Amino acid sequence: MTLPYWVEFFEDLQNVRGRSQNTVLAYRRDLELFSEFLDKHRDLNAIYEFMGKQKLSTRSQARMISSIRTYYRFCQRMGDKIPDLSQLRPPKVEVKLPEALSFEDFQKLMSACRVDDPYKSARNQVTLTLLFGLGCRVSELIQFNLSDFHETDSWLKVVGKGGKERIVPLTEHLLTELKLYLRQVRPHLARDTENSILVNDRGKRPSRVDIWRWLDTWSKRAGFEKTIHPHQFRHGCATALLESGADLRSIQKLLGHSSIQTTQIYTNVSTKKMQDTVDEHHPLSQGPEVDAPVGE
Repeated sequence: MTLPYWVEFFEDLQNVRGRSQNTVLAYRRDLELFSEFLDKHRDLNAIYEFMGKQKLSTRSQARMISSIRTYYRFCQRMGDKIPDLSQLRPPKVEVKLPEALSFEDFQKLMSACRVDDPYKSARNQVTLTLLFGLGCRVSELIQFNLSDFHETDSWLKVVGKGGKERIVPLTEHLLTELKLYLRQVRPHLARDTENSILVNDRGKRPSRVDIWRWLDTWSKRAGFEKTIHPHQFRHGCATALLESGADLRSIQKLLGHSSIQTTQIYTNVSTKKMQDTVDEHHPLSQGPEVDAPVGE
């Protein structure tokens, strides 16, 4: 079954709403599966049983329901009569607290990324410094161009999801390290025509795979049981700022979150860490025991 306004809906997602390519592809996968569902079912409420048979996770089910509702609302704007969506509710997804990279683990990675070639060592360290210092996504990291760096005013332009741009201020340390890298390191690694700030071992713009491969290697050298995920740098940056007194609005702008609700999850991370600290260090965390009242 072909859903109506198929082309128009995806053009609206990409060109009007400015959704990223990955988001558009996710909508497409969801709606292709929904089209398959409509070939065999008339009752929209049967979608839950259908998704269960497809062995979709709770998070995938919630995303699919959201995709269906978004699609039908678009059809309604186009003048079509749509089904009653009041009963089409996404399953409750348990929100997992993000795993944040600590500054201590960051320092271990900074040591583990050193190699025999001093220029590549410096490249590796500036890669980690950008991830942790800016809290940027790996997709944003690999897109940094030389023209995005404004040395005089000490900021870097970041192009986020949907092509949205934001200006991120650089700390004095990060500014110094970036200038040093661009002047004394990058010329020894980059091809003459390459415009990317970071370059891989071939002198070209690094891919997501390059970053993952580097982190996997450095994580093993540092002695971590699991590879450090790029998003852990992002979470570590946000958590560290919050614990140092930064306000949520500033962190929201730094990370490029469209909603403050996304940023608020870091308050839960900070609270959990505070509780763990109290449990570990407070003298009353282990006792003394309180005498039980004597019964009558």
